[in-house]
Amino acid sequence: MQSIKQRLLVLGMSLFLIGLLSGLIVTEVPNSRMGLAAHLEAVMNGMFLLGAGLAWSRMSFTPLQEKLAFLLLVYGAYANFIIIQSSSILGASKITPIAGAGLMATGPVETIMSVGLITVAIAMIVAVVLMIIGLYRYEGE
Repeated sequence: MQSIKQRLLVLGMSLFLIGLLSGLIVTEVPNSRMGLAAHLEAVMNGMFLLGAGLAWSRMSFTPLQEKLAFLLLVYGAYANFIIIQSSSILGASKITPIAGAGLMATGPVETIMSVGLITVAIAMIVAVVLMIIGLYRYEGE
């Protein structure tokens, strides 16, 4: 089984590639501003996962903290792209009005996208706090 560090590196590079590919269709989605946002989210979150993977061995976690930090990071990075890309296709923009370009999806779609982005924000904040604690606790070299 791959280490968490290695999985973060593979998942980060994969998300980076997804971001590059999504950049090819930015002008083809109904909301190209949101499509550009999805492209940038995937590229940046891919790099963030790569950075987290490279720093992982310099963090000291309990087993539960490590698993939680990993799962929240992966969820946050990938869900962010999926939700924003879906919004670019479906026209949802209530929670992201700047990238919305005046479009509005149906109520249930807007609610799903809004709840999704709120969970992404919470997941990423908790994951980063866990990583900071892990870095602080590290007593290597």
